[in-house]
Amino acid sequence: MNRIEGSREAKIRYLDGDFQILMPGAYVVCAVTGEQIPIDELRYWSVARQEAYVDAAASFEAEKRAGALPNQAG
Repeated sequence: MNRIEGSREAKIRYLDGDFQILMPGAYVVCAVTGEQIPIDELRYWSVARQEAYVDAAASFEAEKRAGALPNQAG
């Protein structure tokens, strides 16, 4: 990775079980927390919304915000 790639955000197309790097970079930004996610640590994303998540909790929060999960009344 060159110096420029190490300091900028990558552009990625999220696929089922994989992703395609459209523009090289060192990280992507979590759609929920705003945290930078190093490309080699990227594990959670939404194909439908084309966004990345830092962890499973952020992914779950995005699903709730999108209304993809039913309300769970206690």
